[in-house]
Amino acid sequence: MSDPTVSLLTTPLHALHLERGARMVPFAGYDMPVQYPMGVLAEHLHTRASAGLFDVSHMGQARLVGPQRIAALEALVPGDLEILKEGRQRYTVLTNDQGGILDDLMVTKRADDLFLVVNAACKDADLDHIEAHLAGFDARLERLPDTALLALQGPLAVSVLAGLDARAAEMGFMSGRWLSLCGVDCFVTRSGYTGEDGFEISVPAEAALNLAQTLIANEAVALIGLGARDSLRLEAGLCLYGSDIDTSTTPVEAGLSWIIGKRRRAEGGFPGASVIQQDLAQGPKRRRVGLRPEGKAPVRAHSAILGPDGGVVGEVTSGGFSPSLAAPIAMGMVPAELAAPGTAVSLVVRGKALPAHVVEMPFVAHRYHKA
Repeated sequence: MSDPTVSLLTTPLHALHLERGARMVPFAGYDMPVQYPMGVLAEHLHTRASAGLFDVSHMGQARLVGPQRIAALEALVPGDLEILKEGRQRYTVLTNDQGGILDDLMVTKRADDLFLVVNAACKDADLDHIEAHLAGFDARLERLPDTALLALQGPLAVSVLAGLDARAAEMGFMSGRWLSLCGVDCFVTRSGYTGEDGFEISVPAEAALNLAQTLIANEAVALIGLGARDSLRLEAGLCLYGSDIDTSTTPVEAGLSWIIGKRRRAEGGFPGASVIQQDLAQGPKRRRVGLRPEGKAPVRAHSAILGPDGGVVGEVTSGGFSPSLAAPIAMGMVPAELAAPGTAVSLVVRGKALPAHVVEMPFVAHRYHKA
């Protein structure tokens, strides 16, 4: 990504980012804003207190259509999509034959399709994977490259969006519906990846700039970059694909057992089902945990985790400074016997072993709106 000869893609809001003084960085093949003049810490706290607008148009959007669309996707994910009601959304994962996670994604059941949102770095591979496994099913995948995605997050997000369409206030967490925003039909879900109440707005690319400008004209809303997006999701204890979860991580190890419905646990029928069922029945050998280092030094990903005897037992998968707690926080994988909250461990920072302990997650309580 750092190769200057590689041409980066841009989102429909690229000019707005530059106009607002964003510091741009290569991310998943796109030129993306990591922060604005406000700075990461202030952007983070603004989102927690008010409302932040994130450009997440680099993520992949698609719709799965056809009479057998649910069966086709259930053959690739452990989530129970059959019981999902129209207008409801589900977080799930694509698994491989070893039970590892190819990616995590959001699925919303709509009247005529399943609306999918996948991660930016994996989107082509994800959608190719889904498409390649549709043989034998009466279903087809339609990619939506001309659609942008905006995330409006924070306690004031609902009042801001309801100012454009009052129906936004009627939505519950993990629901989706069509709203009219600035005269344009947009598909909106009440969801996000910050731990805050908020919305993700799928908008035609040509209308994205006008919608973004309208939203940030509200004094409650500020543009927020990737830096604060990462610190917000870390505080919320949410996984980052490629760091906290990957092809070597099962959903059970990752603390994502809750995404596997009762029927799917019993029946299987998805890649790696036998491995995941064994993890569910016997418990995994390792688990993702929250970590609170003592002192003020932040701990970064790939730092070694030491057990009580001083030996390496795992690795930090995500780490940084929590603006909300004014303290360092981290997540990592440890043996199951060291996963209980309160367990003392050490984290290696610049060659020194610093004391830490395992804690419950999230680090900062979720504030999702439950209908």
